[in-house]
Amino acid sequence: MEIQFADRMKDYEAGIFQVLNAKKIEKESKGERVFNFSVGTPDFEPPKHIMDALIEAAKDPKNYKYSLIDIPELIDAVIHRYEKRYSVKLEKNEIMSVYGSQEGITHIGFTFVNPGDVVLVPNPGYPIFGIGPELAGAEIVPYNLYEDKGYLPDLKEIEEAYGKNPSSGKHAKFIIVSYPLNPVCKCAPANFYKELIEWAERNEIFIIHDNAYSDIVYDGNEGKSIFYYEGAKKVAVEFYSLSKSFNYTGARMSFLVGNAEVIAAFKRFRSQIDYGVFLPIQYGAIAALEGPDDAVYSQCKEYEKRRNALCDGFTSIGWKFERSQGSMFAWTSIPEKYEDRDVDFVMDFFEATGILCTPGSSFGSLGKGHVRFALVLPVETINEAVAIADKSGILR
Repeated sequence: MEIQFADRMKDYEAGIFQVLNAKKIEKESKGERVFNFSVGTPDFEPPKHIMDALIEAAKDPKNYKYSLIDIPELIDAVIHRYEKRYSVKLEKNEIMSVYGSQEGITHIGFTFVNPGDVVLVPNPGYPIFGIGPELAGAEIVPYNLYEDKGYLPDLKEIEEAYGKNPSSGKHAKFIIVSYPLNPVCKCAPANFYKELIEWAERNEIFIIHDNAYSDIVYDGNEGKSIFYYEGAKKVAVEFYSLSKSFNYTGARMSFLVGNAEVIAAFKRFRSQIDYGVFLPIQYGAIAALEGPDDAVYSQCKEYEKRRNALCDGFTSIGWKFERSQGSMFAWTSIPEKYEDRDVDFVMDFFEATGILCTPGSSFGSLGKGHVRFALVLPVETINEAVAIADKSGILR
């Protein structure tokens, strides 16, 4: 029997991270050293009070049943966190949990779009921003982000093409925005959010804001919630994750907050496919949200040291890196001799040095000719990698 798979499967080749991981395993099997900067998985441990809360809850047999809902203490903890961290007041009906922001972004389009509806996503940007709404039948329209414009969208241009009176004839349903933005590591100024909220209301385009990296910002930049700005709850929801701030990555614990009408609709959709977050994970999340931020701040400082070591280190040997403004990544153009062949460069660089990074084309057409490094190795190891890269001669 010949199995016939869905046509959409033709679009899903082996992901770049799987390809790079296979290369890593192959080199390690030969006893060669690998510096893996490709995947943004934090190498820090969750704070002890979070692990202790999860472990204690896991000892109670009653916590192994379907949770079905977010327990009241968890909702209260999110309210507490947003008020303390962002000076934002949330109501209980403006909060729900999801199994990590990636899962939430994958599914939220099902509550918004009918087949053919336009969804606006950043280019370059994190792949799930497009893949999720596309699964719901959306027409994905990338909005281009350019370095000379600070990697900010041209809202006027988008309005003319996909706003309330679109020249394209297609009015966008929603736009996905995220700052600090993975992979380009840029923060957005306060005036951008004010303009975005007014623009969204004027054009009746809803905002999905991914707030994954607001606790990892550098050089005096401030990581804020979109709800810090007036009027945002009318036109936006925001994903807030515990993965990067608290290293709760494998627990898959994130929240969608904001517009109560959207929260209610998304809860209704997810009730068809979900039985709720495992209760011990909810208790660990409560400990994270209500506990001290000392580890969050010290971790951010360590990421900043790593950013300095990597960006300044490579710049010192002739490969110019602009310092990241935020996120746990660094982003730059590849050496000129490779033109825009970022995949070729990544493979050659890895073979010559054992240093593994991610080709920018994985993040959209405008990522071509760039690479992304994850700041997941200590400063001493980063210094070793820079020295090896210099000695290899591949950057000259």
